[in-house]
Amino acid sequence: MDPACQKVTIEELLAAAREGDAAQRERLFQACRSYLQIVARARVPTRLKPKIDASDLVQLTLLEAHRDFDRFTGRSEGEWLAWLRKILSHNAADVVRRYAGTDKRQAQREIPLPQPNDDSRLAPAWEPEGREPTPSEQVVCHEGQLQVAAALESLADDHREVIILRNFQRLAFDEIAARMQRSRPAVQMLWARALKKLQAAIDEL
Repeated sequence: MDPACQKVTIEELLAAAREGDAAQRERLFQACRSYLQIVARARVPTRLKPKIDASDLVQLTLLEAHRDFDRFTGRSEGEWLAWLRKILSHNAADVVRRYAGTDKRQAQREIPLPQPNDDSRLAPAWEPEGREPTPSEQVVCHEGQLQVAAALESLADDHREVIILRNFQRLAFDEIAARMQRSRPAVQMLWARALKKLQAAIDEL
């Protein structure tokens, strides 16, 4: 395989960026854009999505991370993603407070993405309780975070949305049905299809 075509790890990109390699530094930030896009969508309450653009949150986060890159002391992918999430979370909270006003109780109903350790994965919620997740469902927690995010970005809008609402915001199917203006059975079928599409997208990466 041509060395230029080999995948470079986040750890390698971090090391090169610290050595002053501008191209690898840009590659480092671009590698995390899709991941931050998913995190941002999960952070913004559904009722505020017409007012808050997740892409704007991501861009602001990347600009601040570029500015403060010298302050980042970690070396692993998990530490890097956690640092980016922290910056994005502060930005998202500021924007949500701006639009939500005094409606704090409603804003707090939105559940953020879990804060995993270096070797953990995005953790979904499963329904009904007590049932073991199927292999298709397990993909969301067993694949790497960046890989899952890249695959999610390639899905159709409704497939991506139902996974974000169910697996990341941990909403009940009844609430998802109301938000997506579909019946509960339709949403459950959409979710199952979306997970299969996600698995297929990950397999192609």
